[in-house]
Amino acid sequence: MPILVRNVPLALDEPEESLICGVSRRLRVPVDAIRSYAIVRRAIDARMKEIHFSYHIEIALAEPPEAERARLRRLGSVDAVWIEPRAAAEPQPGRHALAQRPIVVGFGPAGMFAALRLAKFGYKPVVLERGREVRRRHRDVMQRYYRDRDFDPNSNLLFGEGGAGTYSDGKVYSRVHDPLCRVVLETMYQHGADPEVLIDARPHIGSDRLPTICARIRRRIESWGGEIRFENVVDDVRCEDEVLTAIRVSKTGGDAGGEWQACGPVVLAIGHSARDTIRLLAARGVRIEPKPFQIGVRIEHPQEIVDRWQYGACAGHGLLSPAEYHLVAKGVAGEHGNMFSFCMCPGGMILPTNESAGLIATNGASKAQRSSPFANSGLVITVDPAVMGMSALDALAYQEQWERLAFGVTKGTYRVPCQRANDFLRGAPSNGALRTSFPLGGQWAEIREVIPGAVAAALERGLPMLDRKFPGYTGGDAVITGPETRASAPFRLVRGPTTREAAGIAGLYPVGEGAGYAGGIVSAAVDGIRTADVIIEYYAPPA
Repeated sequence: MPILVRNVPLALDEPEESLICGVSRRLRVPVDAIRSYAIVRRAIDARMKEIHFSYHIEIALAEPPEAERARLRRLGSVDAVWIEPRAAAEPQPGRHALAQRPIVVGFGPAGMFAALRLAKFGYKPVVLERGREVRRRHRDVMQRYYRDRDFDPNSNLLFGEGGAGTYSDGKVYSRVHDPLCRVVLETMYQHGADPEVLIDARPHIGSDRLPTICARIRRRIESWGGEIRFENVVDDVRCEDEVLTAIRVSKTGGDAGGEWQACGPVVLAIGHSARDTIRLLAARGVRIEPKPFQIGVRIEHPQEIVDRWQYGACAGHGLLSPAEYHLVAKGVAGEHGNMFSFCMCPGGMILPTNESAGLIATNGASKAQRSSPFANSGLVITVDPAVMGMSALDALAYQEQWERLAFGVTKGTYRVPCQRANDFLRGAPSNGALRTSFPLGGQWAEIREVIPGAVAAALERGLPMLDRKFPGYTGGDAVITGPETRASAPFRLVRGPTTREAAGIAGLYPVGEGAGYAGGIVSAAVDGIRTADVIIEYYAPPA
């Protein structure tokens, strides 16, 4: 199918079979001249009054390639182009002997896909994950934490099978343009995601379906000879002559000391909230540099209001998914630039994202059907630790400072601080009934007490701008929660551009969000695969 036809419109109530007629009109050929076709992308176009679907379609015509190319030249349309399929190349195993099986530290998206790739090519990786398998992890979160307020630092919304991605919104779109993005989506589909993830412009799986997909991928890794060891944490590393030679592994929650074990290549996929491990690595000489990161709040509205903003009279139409938005308030953050929406979750909920007791941080998520009556989004600014005179570890402490303040404001209850947007703008306390999707509940508070002054100033300037775009954005139904501190890592573990090894430490391969090289499920997974390929291409599979 060498021709891609872009932006083929389809009315909301028009059957999908009508698409082929739209393609024939676009190409000026009879319908029976189209030999085959496949939908490759689907999106809702809400930019005009008449809301419709927009499709990208690959087709093959019943004519020679030369005639197809000539037809496209005559049309001269950017929406009908000849395409050359670009497949993701697979690695060729190397020849160097492996002294030890590869180790993957962390079983989030980056570690999971690195391990899957290594296992597929016969390298039998050993995965060390400090948390628990997903079913036990689910009980720890839902019963121990949400119901009993008993937080487990090793089994929570960040640590355990699937990492933070398991309980994230499940967005699987990325701004990364890499053929491996398609491999990641196909892998998700093969392990239980709906086929729509392969064609939707903004594919989404849902936090209720991701746990099953993660468990199936784990079983696939094991079927190929890999091994996943839960409740195992790497708590020290040893280097000799700038080569990683051993790691110390301890059982989480145990009293006994860890055991040192020799290691070969180690893929470090710890996520950006494993702050204890980051501090350990810095103490052992791993080069860690500060990088810009986002900090702000999370704002929540009734979903029906967002639907009216985006869909107008079509709001409530059965074929339209819950509406989302992407907003920018330009120049309101002074030296920090813009304030912008981040990780918008239609029909979703706000979740806690603390990895340690005594902290409060927020994130957004939604289930597959996005059926919650709430919509939420981060509103963040970008800060640069280097400009602020901070090291990478200073930036970690800076994040923790606001998270600990939030915990104190709500008197150690793990309820999230809340304030109505209009009360925030007029400097008044909020009172009355509080409705929030946060599973541990909310508490009226002064949001300025739990966010940096630069964020508060950006909100003061930016919220009125957003209200002009979406009337009611700062109304009485809008609730600000915070802080939003985990949008991205404030550090980067420096690595070689081609070897992908940590600077000055051979054999250690930092990957994913926790290394500062990804932002989201798909980009982290792609980063893990790319590093696994480097290992595969250097080493021969173990006997």
